[in-house]
Amino acid sequence: MSDSSPTPDGSRALVGRAEVVRLLGAEAERAAKGDFRLVELTGDPGAGKTRLLGEAAGAALRHGLTVLRGRGTEYENDVPLSLAVDALDDQVDRRAEQVRAALDAESARLLAEVFPSLSDGGPGPGPAAAGTTGLNRYRLHRAVRLLLEALADPGGLAVLLDDVHWADEGSVELLSHLARHAPRGPILLAVTYRTRQAGPRLTAALADAAPGLRTRIQVAPLTLQEAGEFLGPSVGVRRRRALYEASGGNPLYLEALARSGPAGAAPAGSAAPAEADDGLLPAAVREALAAELAALPDGARLAAQAAATLGDEFEPGMVAVAAPATEAEALAALDELVIRDVVRCAPTPGRFRFRHPVVRHLAYASSGAGWRVAAHARVAAALDERDAPTVTRARHIARSARFGDLLAVGVLVEAARATAYHSPVTAAQWLRTALDLLPENPAGTAAGSAPDRLALLVELARLQGVGGRLVQGRDTALEVLRLLPPDAWAQRARAARFCAILERLLNRQAEGRALLRAELGRVPPEHQADAVPLHLQLIGDSLIRADYPAAAEQLDRLAAVLARSGGTAEGAGAAPDDWVPLVTLRLGHAYGSGDLDAARDLAGRAERLTQEATDAELAPWLESLSFLCWIDAMMGRLPQAAAMVERSLAIADATGQSYLAPWMLTAQAFTYGRTGRLMEAVDRAEDAVDAARLLGSDECVALALAVKSLMVRWTGDHAAALALADEAIRHADGRREWWARLGVLGRGLALVGLDEVDAGGSEVLAACDEFVSPLLERSCLLVGCEAMADAEAERGRPGAAARWADRAEAVPGGGAASGHGALARAHAEQEEGPAAAARDAGRAAELFEAAGERLFAARAWLRAGTAHGRCGEKAAARTELARAAEVFGACGALGLHARTVREQRRLGVRTGRTAARADGRLSRREAEVAELVRQGFSNQRIAERLFLSPRTVETHVAHVFAKLGVSSRAAVAGKLAGAGSPEEAGP
Repeated sequence: MSDSSPTPDGSRALVGRAEVVRLLGAEAERAAKGDFRLVELTGDPGAGKTRLLGEAAGAALRHGLTVLRGRGTEYENDVPLSLAVDALDDQVDRRAEQVRAALDAESARLLAEVFPSLSDGGPGPGPAAAGTTGLNRYRLHRAVRLLLEALADPGGLAVLLDDVHWADEGSVELLSHLARHAPRGPILLAVTYRTRQAGPRLTAALADAAPGLRTRIQVAPLTLQEAGEFLGPSVGVRRRRALYEASGGNPLYLEALARSGPAGAAPAGSAAPAEADDGLLPAAVREALAAELAALPDGARLAAQAAATLGDEFEPGMVAVAAPATEAEALAALDELVIRDVVRCAPTPGRFRFRHPVVRHLAYASSGAGWRVAAHARVAAALDERDAPTVTRARHIARSARFGDLLAVGVLVEAARATAYHSPVTAAQWLRTALDLLPENPAGTAAGSAPDRLALLVELARLQGVGGRLVQGRDTALEVLRLLPPDAWAQRARAARFCAILERLLNRQAEGRALLRAELGRVPPEHQADAVPLHLQLIGDSLIRADYPAAAEQLDRLAAVLARSGGTAEGAGAAPDDWVPLVTLRLGHAYGSGDLDAARDLAGRAERLTQEATDAELAPWLESLSFLCWIDAMMGRLPQAAAMVERSLAIADATGQSYLAPWMLTAQAFTYGRTGRLMEAVDRAEDAVDAARLLGSDECVALALAVKSLMVRWTGDHAAALALADEAIRHADGRREWWARLGVLGRGLALVGLDEVDAGGSEVLAACDEFVSPLLERSCLLVGCEAMADAEAERGRPGAAARWADRAEAVPGGGAASGHGALARAHAEQEEGPAAAARDAGRAAELFEAAGERLFAARAWLRAGTAHGRCGEKAAARTELARAAEVFGACGALGLHARTVREQRRLGVRTGRTAARADGRLSRREAEVAELVRQGFSNQRIAERLFLSPRTVETHVAHVFAKLGVSSRAAVAGKLAGAGSPEEAGP
């Protein structure tokens, strides 16, 4: 380690990093044993992070891991998922058949858009058809996670990513996903970045990792003694100290200063240009590196400047184009640069790279600004002749195109649309550059008409929105509003509505309402029909705030507008009473205000109208339809809700409105939970959380987390449910809207599950606003009341249970005709009137079964079974408990399943064997399902892998539970661990 002579690749031997190397070896060993590990190496430029990443590679290889490396670059961070492509592409290409076999069809289709070697060779759907537009990119992130798991099989995988501070936005989002959803298996993910250049999104992404999975290593400067080892014995003590003080102990700075004159002094006139003074390098180091470049022969210096315009790696032919020079001159200049260690041979044959990104940065900055424009133009023209990818050409066009160059604008717009699927932020940057080059009133060219500025601005606003740049999207939408003619009423209404949507996502609801009202006040009476989108948005805002009087007033005003126009508002088509958005919002008002008879009538009408309407007719009013998804689910119209959500998501994906996806995905999770598709519900809630995080909306994140908390509670993991609810409450930040109350409800029910019934009851009361003008909608009010009545009954407090039953009956529609009301009353009657409890629970089960609410029906059977048992009716008790146990086991409601099993055992039932085959063995398909359960896959993921329906998987899981005599997915893993094969793991 004390040897400071250069290593074969031109870098000095490693000095002063023994502890870091030890830590990296330990992390590689942990990964090789099967743990996912995330390691961060951070520090200043030149601190030795790249070299340490090489040490991590060596440690990984010693432990049998396959090592893959990728790298971010300063001027090429405009290719979506460039880090993943750089690191994984060659390995994916080599193992394409194996990888395709390990992936489900959707994941393979998504990944084929990024890794062409995974394509099956057919034409295949485009990105939109594959479901990768906008916020749906979380699906691609999940597919990459599955890809890593496949590549890690069998020997493990080390993915080493250098200079991540230059990563594109898509790669940062992917890192965030991997940090929050750790891949399974022996995988080491190590990244390096510069501490001061890491943006907040990158640091937040890495900080999302679960505790215990992440190790952060700050690469510190060398000590004076270590600096002496690094410099070697030829450097005297006085000069060593001077170099150390000037460099701060940074190895790159030490080396740069040692290459220069005494004590790092640079010759006069060799200072780096002002634009290179970005504060990242000490002045003495910057001047020393600039002096090194200035001392090059003219041809070599020109070649270095030309190479710096090209990319992280470059070929001699393109250096000749950028310079410009002949290829022979470029080769001779590169020989000189290699001799002087300015550039080195790259791993790819025939290509070169700078010895350090800092040297490239200074070489680029040392060229004249005008010369750089011309160089990029020459490169862009050469790439065009080579028919290079649009994004590669666009990178150089963006740095060289002249204002008014419509051909350049066209390339940039094409690049934006090519990258929009996987990285909307990158696409928005291309589109913004195109708009900057586009004149206000451009004339067309021989190739066609000029782009429409307003249309591009609308496209830009949507890209910024789904890319999580909500403030930029809002500002762009306001720019559209300013540019529109004052009398373009219909266009202005759509633009103002989109602004208001973004204001809501930014938690600026009041500002959104003010904008809508101001714009509505400008519309003359004869054009009120064109202002329909403004009315709709105001009504929706009132419903979300549970301001039903305001919603009623606005609904009447909108109906009058439509009646006067004869239903001729743009896109309205039908008469007011048959216009889908108006019917849907009337339904929301009727349900929210407690007029359930009117709500049922309107729900039936909305169902008929949406079935008759085409997707194109519904697309302009998709936000209003999101209310229909939710209200159908809340009213117990679960098949209708499931169908409406699936259709709405498809329309949103096809029309670029995926900023609405978090609301719809959360509605889907809510619906799946009520139908007993519990694992799918948790998956969809997680999808909603991921989409909401990408969107950057606290409101959507809070809602998705709250619903996920409620779904996870069903699984019996109350601690996880509590953590999710607490995070939801933090994101809600005290908002007085129904979705904000949902997190408080989730917290209360999670506390009840943790046997903190009094604390939980207080939270439930708070969520319900003490039942005085509650913001929470009625179905959730009833769920809270029923759960609390059950909890109080279980701890022998029938009076408290009765009070909760009374509260349930006071909720509109919560009386004896309500499943929740009847079940809450059954809980209260358990002690003193078990026969009445059995009858009420039985009635509740019938109501829940009719609505398809399987889990609540099973809760009712559980209560009926315990009530029958108290009455001495053992046969009836066993029947009801068996029905409950079957549903709870099939749905994955493990806590309730265990509770039911305990009740069965009290009645002498030998649980876990009644459904087994005579030989106690699993069938082949059951064994496949059991193995995937052991690996941690949800029912939905198992369905995708085995090409089964989720309901079929639920049935197989129930049979596995019964045959193995277990009540949890974890117990399945334990059973399989002790058996030679899944088929032999009988009870």
